[in-house]
Amino acid sequence: MSNSLRPNLLPDVDLAFRLFDELREKSFDGVGITREAYGPGEAMAHATVQREAEALGLEVTADPVGNLYMTLPGTDRTAKRLLVGSHLDSVPQGGNFDGAAGVLAGLAAVSGLKQAGFVPARDVTVMAIRAEEAGAWFPTSYPGSRGSLGRLKAEELQVKRQDSGRTLAEHMREEGFDPDFAARGEAVNTPDNTLGFLELHIEQGPVLDSEGVPLAIVTGIPGSRRLRQGRVVGEYNHSGATPRRYRRDAAIALAELAVALDEAWAILEAHGHRLVVTFCTLATTAEAGFTKIPGEATFMLDVRSVNPASCDAIFAELERQVARIEARRGVTFELGAETGSAASLMDPGMRAGLARAADAVGVAHLEMASGAGHDAAAFGAAGIPAAMLFVRSQNGSHNPHEAMRNEDFAEVCKVITRWVSDAAA
Repeated sequence: MSNSLRPNLLPDVDLAFRLFDELREKSFDGVGITREAYGPGEAMAHATVQREAEALGLEVTADPVGNLYMTLPGTDRTAKRLLVGSHLDSVPQGGNFDGAAGVLAGLAAVSGLKQAGFVPARDVTVMAIRAEEAGAWFPTSYPGSRGSLGRLKAEELQVKRQDSGRTLAEHMREEGFDPDFAARGEAVNTPDNTLGFLELHIEQGPVLDSEGVPLAIVTGIPGSRRLRQGRVVGEYNHSGATPRRYRRDAAIALAELAVALDEAWAILEAHGHRLVVTFCTLATTAEAGFTKIPGEATFMLDVRSVNPASCDAIFAELERQVARIEARRGVTFELGAETGSAASLMDPGMRAGLARAADAVGVAHLEMASGAGHDAAAFGAAGIPAAMLFVRSQNGSHNPHEAMRNEDFAEVCKVITRWVSDAAA
């Protein structure tokens, strides 16, 4: 197929819309969408897209940690392949588009190319990745993509899923996969066999909707430093009989820490840092009650930035404030184990190619950094060129009200189809 005909290549968006409806119907939990990582919901979603890929005549395989590959073969099977995809799991009571949009956009593009008789020079593979939403299920980041890249550590396979109490390795085996492959550090996707990885995701904030633009080309994905089991230990006592100077109030100590880090965040931003600092939970324990001074409090802290130095600056301030508050209020902070992920800048060459594709098919776009982590970061960290697109969405993400207009998705699928036809020609 000549270059002059490529602008007429159209994605099969009807296929994607039909699959969105089917996934919603099969994973609606009464409130929102739940597709458990390495559980029945995710398995259902993988089976659904596998059935569709087989009906399209694509080559379908799964790797030892459960990622699904749906391939339109190229004329040179030895050439580095293009990967396009995202994840199919969700947070509990989440939305239908977070993750799934990237997989279904890939299928729409490949189906459109196949229907048009376009034969790529290299393999084009749609990848459905396992467990991107691991943070909601397992205390680790990107186990599916990192497991395919040889970068999932053996000890991470022993973390326990928060609802079942069983390990990641046990859940992998239960689904018929081989966690020992990941423990050995073996890889399916490498810089030697992969030309690049492209991920489409709904924007999880309001920028595109506010700007009236359907598409963003992502410049970078933030890294994170996280505390999931933070604890403040003080002393329970009578709220009426204990003067202030004798109190060891864990709740007030935790509140003081939260305010101090929020102020540190504002100062860093004023000096040009771009980061977010979130106390996801601040709570007293079950023993607390009316007429009691809280003797214990718990918290979760999530710090993210594309610049690791910004995360480090907040954690340095955390250490200073903990020491100060402990001395002032007679409490003890137990921060617990730290988790996190590395930041990743998106590949400049792929970003430029996506901008050309968007211009070629007449889709307005802007550039922006991601505020959240995505599997594309794992590919970038492994030395594989990676890029991301955001499609305009409404009502945020990780909630049942998540929304995306069909016409926006269709426009972005045109961009992906054009980019794939250029990059694989």
